[in-house]
Amino acid sequence: MSGHSKWATIKRKKAKEDAKRGQAFTKVSKEITIAAREGGGDPDGNSRLRLLLDKAKSVNMPNDNIIRAIKRGTGELGGAMLESVLYEGYGPHGVALMVESLTDNKTRTVASLRHFFRKRGGHLAEGGAVAWMFEHQGVVTVDALEASEDSVLEELLNYDIDDVKKDGDVVVVTCDSHKLDLVRKGAESHGFAVQSAELVWAAKEPVSVDDGSEKQVFQFLEDLEEIDDVQNVFANVG
Repeated sequence: MSGHSKWATIKRKKAKEDAKRGQAFTKVSKEITIAAREGGGDPDGNSRLRLLLDKAKSVNMPNDNIIRAIKRGTGELGGAMLESVLYEGYGPHGVALMVESLTDNKTRTVASLRHFFRKRGGHLAEGGAVAWMFEHQGVVTVDALEASEDSVLEELLNYDIDDVKKDGDVVVVTCDSHKLDLVRKGAESHGFAVQSAELVWAAKEPVSVDDGSEKQVFQFLEDLEEIDDVQNVFANVG
């Protein structure tokens, strides 16, 4: 399926580790602030914010942190003005990348990314040079201990989903990016334990990396995600 890749699996495991370290709080807080600024602080009228509040709860983010992030977005609290910026590039061995960032200083961010890419055997690309290889999708993951691939497919078929596939301890459901909240609610209404619901850049045609290069590529991707202004990294690695 599009976007079903070893890197996607690594990202899910890494998210759990980040939650334990508390690093996830900073990233989710930034996303909440942006969502509240663009769509308002009421989750009932802001589906993106509603999804992010679920994400914040999944990493055990304190309620006070959530409230502050929303208030920064609505202007009730001061703070640096964050901006969402999407970068495209190539990593080692020609792996194509989409890099989502939230920053209060685009000059600093792009300089940091250029330095990182150049130092690690990759390079940033012009807008559109890489994006055509990816598709913006919604992805809902369901606990596979309580649901099978067949049962999820059967119950969610009427929600116009794109695909369902088991991946380790989760069942991954992909859908149109605009239907993410609808599919998440549908999964929950049928009693499935939803672990996450998020928007991703899924590779249309994932490529394989040989065993000798795989470690270098995945280390590059993990280290790229550790950069302060970087929120998410998506690669066309199958």
